[in-house]
Amino acid sequence: MKADTQGLRRTVIALLAEAGHAGPVGETESLFLSGRLDSLAAAELLALLERDHGLDLADADFDITQIDTLAQLEALASQQPA
Repeated sequence: MKADTQGLRRTVIALLAEAGHAGPVGETESLFLSGRLDSLAAAELLALLERDHGLDLADADFDITQIDTLAQLEALASQQPA
């Protein structure tokens, strides 16, 4: 499965725009810990990663810091399901 990181990036940019944060976002800029995006946006991104990339993110050890930047999101999306 080839990861659609451009689709993921578009989703993040749309979520940022909805939250009132227009403009570019760097690869390693914080999305959640900075307050740019909230837990509802996190849930939407997690659902997208599960649905579109076949990842199982129900692990109790998973936390928001694992998807706090575009680089982390894209790396996670690129992982092959087990």
